[in-house]
Order: sequence, then structure tokens, then C-alpha cells
Amino acid sequence: MLFNSGSFIVFFVFVYAVYLNLPHRAQNYFLLAASYFFYACWDWRFLGLIFISTAMEYACALEIDRSQNESRRKFFLTLSLVLNIILLGFFKYFNFFTQSLVSLGAFCGWEIPLPALHVILPVGISFYTFQGMSYTVDVYHRETKPAQKLLDYALYVSFFPQLLAGPIGRVKFLLAQVLEPRSVTRTGIREGLYLVGFGFFKKVFVADNLAPIVNHVFAKGGGLSAWEVLLGCYAFSFQIYADFSGYSDIARGLSKMMGFELMLNFNLPYFSTSPRDFWRRWHISLSSWLRDYLYIPLGGSKKGSRGTYVNLLVTMTLGGLWHGAAWTFVVWGVYHGVLLIFNRIFADISERLCQSRGCRLLSAPVWTALKIFITFHLITAGWLLFRARSLAQAGLFFQALLAGGKLDWVTFYYFKEFAFFTFFLLMSDGFEYFRKDPYWILSSKPFLQMVMAGLLAAFFLVSYTLGLPGGNEFIYFQF
Repeated sequence: MLFNSGSFIVFFVFVYAVYLNLPHRAQNYFLLAASYFFYACWDWRFLGLIFISTAMEYACALEIDRSQNESRRKFFLTLSLVLNIILLGFFKYFNFFTQSLVSLGAFCGWEIPLPALHVILPVGISFYTFQGMSYTVDVYHRETKPAQKLLDYALYVSFFPQLLAGPIGRVKFLLAQVLEPRSVTRTGIREGLYLVGFGFFKKVFVADNLAPIVNHVFAKGGGLSAWEVLLGCYAFSFQIYADFSGYSDIARGLSKMMGFELMLNFNLPYFSTSPRDFWRRWHISLSSWLRDYLYIPLGGSKKGSRGTYVNLLVTMTLGGLWHGAAWTFVVWGVYHGVLLIFNRIFADISERLCQSRGCRLLSAPVWTALKIFITFHLITAGWLLFRARSLAQAGLFFQALLAGGKLDWVTFYYFKEFAFFTFFLLMSDGFEYFRKDPYWILSSKPFLQMVMAGLLAAFFLVSYTLGLPGGNEFIYFQF
């Protein structure tokens, strides 16, 4: 059941109508049942998996909190983390690692008889396992108290707006809202509807219309011109942004309408002025998770420059692997680790350049625009690795970029389509960037609000007529 489908609209209208007429405890029980039903619509067989994971984390956290024996506390923390890693590793990475070992053995002239299992990847497993691991770690460090009721913790894990693709919930932020009564306000409904509407726009109008352009380019194994590769990279940059941030907007909007507040997951990432700034704006719930539960425990920046660089590289490599079981994702993670290392090395140099005599010819806004332009293209080069079907294809595409070539009429036509479908998104993000207000439309003049409401209504009508009932899957569901 996709957010961008007619069946989900019917589902949410029913859930919302019942939810508004229930007291706090009954709301929690009803939302839990609705969330499990929502998940069962994908594959009911994995309901047992999410419940086992939830019950295990709940029991381990209670034991960690009750015990005063440090060895016992560490045992239950380790048990929880290991079981989560086993679940994630088996369902997501078993075939990847076995196939990699078989290929390595063949390269060395060895025959390694490892089985290849047809393992189905449970949707959302990367998100709810990370959410559970952060919970037990926080309880271990006594940064939070564990949930006393299993059903409360189960709702924290399986809350349907954020279950499949985040934002990754944090205990202090989301669990507290589960435990305490929530209030539904006019402001929350108004802002929620805006986020849902804009999220649908990003997904259905921008991402789904850029998908054929991206598929057209990346379906080719080689023989492309530099213009075709640029088209594919630019189109995918905005497709994945509109697709994933659209999901996050819808999740946050639905939650706001029910009195929940999910963390901001995207904050204008293509206005970043450095790779470091990008990861403060892109998939914030994951980047902050990697910082708090991997980078800092590894030592962060406290072990000198060399130690910091190693920690950055390890963190981003594992972050790349989190996205998918393929070497393209691993190399993408390494690429971002290298970018962050060079970002740290040259941060001071760039500031000195900005203050030098030559750079005084550039005003501060021009210098900022130049940094945004450079950062965007560094990130876009990484998206080529992320989207490529293999490292070999990525290599061919980079070769095509260096080889050049002429702009043919078919590619020019696709560039015009790309410009059309990204124009309104860029305009909206631009207004938000300069006005520093994510709800700038809601604070605009009534006439402009009426015009925008009319455009959104027309957009929904056209989208529903052209195929909303089925919907296209969100990209991050495969992670």
C-alpha cells in the first residue's frame, strides 16, 4: 500500500476518522493495529519478523535498565545488537557476501561451494532495525528510560507513516510522543496538509516523471555521449531527492495531522556549500544516527587528524553499504568519505582564499553560489555511482564524460523535459532558502494561498486520473 495510491488514501481517511474519536491509550492500540495492517499489505509473512525484533529489543532494554551489574547490562546490549545485525545481515546481505566470496575464489582459482538463497528483502528492515539498535544503546547509556509496556514500544517501532522509509525515529523524540497524550491542532492540520500536498507533488509530478529519463540513460551499457551521461546524472539527482524527500514530507504531514512531530529529514540539501554541509541536510535521521552510534563511538575527531580520517572513511563506507547490497553502494560510501576528508583538509584553505586579494573581487553571495555549484556537482558525480547497475557501467559513464560528444536532438528533448519537471521544485526550494521558512506559502498573502491551493487541487485531480490509484514505489523502499 503506497502513500501515492488510492487505497492508502481510503486507509488513512478511515484511520484518521477513528483516531480523532479515541482517548490516548485507545489511540495507541488502534494505531498499532493499523500499522501492522499497513505493513501486512506488503507481505504478511514479515509481520512475525518485525514483532520478534520488537519483542527482543523491548525485553533486552528492560533487563539493561533493571540490572546494576555492568556485565549483565553489556550482555543484553550485545544480544540486542547482534540479533538485529543478524536479521539485517541475513535478509539484506547474505547473497551479496556469498556471491562476493565465490567471485573472489574464482579469481584466485578456488572453487567455494556456497549456497545462493532467494531471500526476499523485508521492506523497511534497514529503518526499523536501526531504530531498535539506537533504543537499546540509549537505554544502556541511561540517556532514556525504556518503555514499560510492550504495545507502546511496538507503536514506536512500527508507526506506519515512518515505518517503511523513515525518518529513523529516536527515543527521546518519538517514544515520548507515544507515551504522552497528543493534541490535534488547526496549525498541525494545516501544516500537515501542506506537507502531504507538497510531498505528493514531489513524488508524482517530479520524481515519477524524471524516472523514464533516468531509466532511458542507465538502461544503456555504453556508447553514450557526455551530454547523455550529464542528463542521466542531473535527472537522477532530482529524482532521488524529490522521491525520498517527498516520502518524508508525506510521513511528517500525516503525523502532524495526528499530533505527532517527526524529525526533519531533508533541509534543502542541494543548497549545501560543502560535502559536510550536505550531510547535515540530506537524510538527516541517518546521518545523525551514523554520527551518534558509529562515528563518535569509533573516536570521532578525538584521535588526531589521521584517526578522524579513518573514522570518517569507515562510517561513510558502512553508510554506503546500509543503502544496498552491491559494490556500487560501497564505493559510493567510500567516495563520500573521501569528500568529507578533503572537506576537512581544505576548509581552512578555502576560507583563506575567500579572504585573499583575488577573492575580494567576488561578493559573499557570489562566493556562496560558487560553493553551492561545486558541491552540487560533487554530489551528482556520486549519484552516478549510486544509480549505476555495476561498477563497470559507472566506469563507462565516467569515460563518456571525459570523451565529450555532440548534443543530439533526442537528448535535447529530454533536457527540456527535465527542466520542465524540476522548475517548480527549484522555485519552491529557492523561496524557502531565501525566506528561511519551510511553510512560506502558508504565511503568504491569501490570494497566493488560494492560487496554490487551486494548483494543488488541479494537480491531484490530474494525477489521480492519470494513475494515482496504482502509484509508483518509492526508491528508498529497496533499502
